[in-house]
Amino acid sequence: MRPTRRDYSLIGRDAQAAVESGLAAAEWYRCDIPRKRMKELMQRKDAPAIRDTALWLAGLLASGVAAGLLWGTWWCVPFFALYGILYGSASDSRWHECGHGTAFRTRWMNDVVYHIACFMIMREPTIWRWSHTRHHTDTIIVGRDPEIAAMRPPAILRLISNIFAIASTWTGLKGLVLHATGRLSEEEETFVPDMERGKVYLVARIWLAIHVATLALSLALQSWLPMMFVGVLPTMYGGWLTLYFGLTQHAGLAENVLDHRLNSRTVYMNPFFRFVYWNMNYHVEHHMFPMVPYHALPELHKAMLADTPTPYRSTIEAYREIIPALRRQMKDPEYFVRRVLPSSARPYRPDLHGEVVMPDDPRARFAGQHH
Repeated sequence: MRPTRRDYSLIGRDAQAAVESGLAAAEWYRCDIPRKRMKELMQRKDAPAIRDTALWLAGLLASGVAAGLLWGTWWCVPFFALYGILYGSASDSRWHECGHGTAFRTRWMNDVVYHIACFMIMREPTIWRWSHTRHHTDTIIVGRDPEIAAMRPPAILRLISNIFAIASTWTGLKGLVLHATGRLSEEEETFVPDMERGKVYLVARIWLAIHVATLALSLALQSWLPMMFVGVLPTMYGGWLTLYFGLTQHAGLAENVLDHRLNSRTVYMNPFFRFVYWNMNYHVEHHMFPMVPYHALPELHKAMLADTPTPYRSTIEAYREIIPALRRQMKDPEYFVRRVLPSSARPYRPDLHGEVVMPDDPRARFAGQHH
């Protein structure tokens, strides 16, 4: 008998099943870290984020000026490539961290960078604040998590289209138009509180006005240049690292478990990638303790090492696992990569999550295993 196809909608069969089975808003596994050490790690600071934000904005300004001055020649291409990455990819981690309110200690600084980054990545601030809250509450729980990027079976063409943020931008534009008319989708109504909906409609109208004004300026100048700097184009041509990094987070891993060690990946990255991604490569750590600021995640990683699976040594190593897993899931949606817990790890809870896979279990499937 073929397995029942998963229903990833937030208003469907699996949403109700998650509630009935106790998976919704459940208690998650947490590594045992001394309270004093955790308090130190959770300390918020302005200085690291001010420094990194200044570098980010300076990079945008410098690459943008160079690209504009060289417009009409091939020499503008590398500068637009850098501008696009800083606009369409670095904004992904900025909205994320500032949305958690942990990047800066000062609240208004978080809010300002959050709104700027949201516009750049085409993620409406109120919608995504509540969507991401649900993602953390019910991470990769089918029917509850609105941010599952790679479903089973995976929609490969959609994933490929998002190399240039085509599908995500189109979805964002449709949502923008809907919200500008004073409406939410059925799924959004399940996680956006009534008192927040007025903000959604107001921001959507402001954003649409900015997009229309940019288009009008391009038409008046008879040049693509304004649209190369503001709006959907830099989101699309610069968004490829958003997908490249994003799939390393959860793709191919277990669904409907209550342990981030089994449904999230920590991947080591080079300094430039970590700057663009603001240390979100430490993703097991972030999901387990989301109130730890991005600049403290490397130290949190050290504190958790003995209780978590072996990190991936690079994004290339992670993709050596992800690509075969997604290909197999196209034919066998029941397949998933089983993360291997080290022998020093605290036992997994079979009463809540099913059976654990330890390093000596022959069923452990971990491409490029390196204990």
